[in-house]
Amino acid sequence: MKFEQIKSMEIFKNITKNEFLEMTKLPAFQERCYQKDETILLAGDTTQEIGLLLSGNAHIESNDLWGNKSILSDIIPGEIFAEVYAFLGTEPLRVDVVAKKESKVLFLHIGHLLQDSYLDQSWYVKLNHNLLALLAKKNLILSDRIFYTSSKSIRGRLLSYFSAQVMKKQSREFDIPFNRQQLADYLGVNRSALSHELGKMQEEQLIEFKRNHFVIKELDVYEMEEM
Repeated sequence: MKFEQIKSMEIFKNITKNEFLEMTKLPAFQERCYQKDETILLAGDTTQEIGLLLSGNAHIESNDLWGNKSILSDIIPGEIFAEVYAFLGTEPLRVDVVAKKESKVLFLHIGHLLQDSYLDQSWYVKLNHNLLALLAKKNLILSDRIFYTSSKSIRGRLLSYFSAQVMKKQSREFDIPFNRQQLADYLGVNRSALSHELGKMQEEQLIEFKRNHFVIKELDVYEMEEM
């Protein structure tokens, strides 16, 4: 793990190279590699480590007793996961974290990093500030998904999701991080029904798409009300 690799990641924002080197002297950092579809963290386990995705891609998934899967979040390099469980320490995970391609994860042991004995270290306040900002950001991401899935109709869920992507990308043309099955899992709908609705929306010239690339057309008032 090199400083040049992680210096642009939000969790290490404003932390200098010397400060980072001081941090890595602590028994708080461990790198692990995962293959595609390998489980990084399993529901029911406990952890005291925050995961930081260095490379690859991962999903936070919820699986019920009947085998139904919901994708709660897509994790890209530089993003953290399991932070709430790491702070709580003894609370069993309610979700799985799964590598969706070959991935490398840096685990940060919170118990070692945030000891009171390090209060006088210059990196301590910076790390706490960055963690607080990331926790707020993750809360917003989860709130977004609640908003996307609040509609009873598949079209309503799609319109909510697409509207948010347009706002985030500042463009009506964008890529999404999901294939069809993953998008269906994320929005909590049946894949076949989702594909059928996407086809209808394209026929009605509301959208154009190819695989995970979408172009959103102008929506009229009627369509917006359906959301």
